Amino acid sequence: MSRIDAKFQALQAEGKKAFVSYIMGGDPDYATSLEVMKGLPAAGVDIIELGMPFTDPMADGPTIQLAGQRALEAGQTLQMTLDMARAFRETDTTTPIVMMGYYNPIYSRGVDTFLRDAVAAGIDGLIVVDLPPEEDTELCLPAAAAGINFIRLATPTTDNKRLPKVLQNTSGFVYYVSITGITGAAEAQAADVAPEVARIKSQTNLPVIVGFGIKSPETAQAIASVADGCVVGSAIVAEIASGKPVADVLAYVKSLADGAHRA
Repeated sequence: MSRIDAKFQALQAEGKKAFVSYIMGGDPDYATSLEVMKGLPAAGVDIIELGMPFTDPMADGPTIQLAGQRALEAGQTLQMTLDMARAFRETDTTTPIVMMGYYNPIYSRGVDTFLRDAVAAGIDGLIVVDLPPEEDTELCLPAAAAGINFIRLATPTTDNKRLPKVLQNTSGFVYYVSITGITGAAEAQAADVAPEVARIKSQTNLPVIVGFGIKSPETAQAIASVADGCVVGSAIVAEIASGKPVADVLAYVKSLADGAHRA
């Protein structure tokens, strides 16, 4: 059983929904980013999505694009992002870490090398947004063989014909993108999300976590109430970008986590 599976099992036993947070590795710099990451579990975060900065983040809105630019300008590399996970694991062996980003940095490193290093660093899952199911032999299947969950995104445009293909080699959880478009766009609406989550759950036993467009504790609670949990990324990244102290960023994260956990 992966750390992700164990986390969802524990949450289910408590009758709680999952709160997942995204941060960009190395934003605004390595030390600050690691400090935030280490504080997330105490702020109520159940699963951490750790962004891999990339020069051409086509699925991301301005907030996360700028975070990636700041990280790269501060010298962040894929190795340093793995180093963050390794450093986190020195004091936390249970919170799942999902690396999220694009295939190019992984391909450049070499899939076998990357997966070996990711396992050693304590990575539990991958979300690689530009690898469709047709490319599963590239990374998805090797990752599964290495014991890393490969988490796929479903969107409002993933119709019933496409959905089985999206789900076929997915593990850990399904990430449902609540709105069409880029990250950090319009606010998610529970009334729109609920039937889509039900549609996905009719075809898989995996938890369905909803992301995009969640910026407040109230929205986190509303979205988590119709799914197995929610993800917040851009809103947290914006707090980090504002230059607020880490303690203030983590207080904001806690307010969102509390909202999700009330669902």
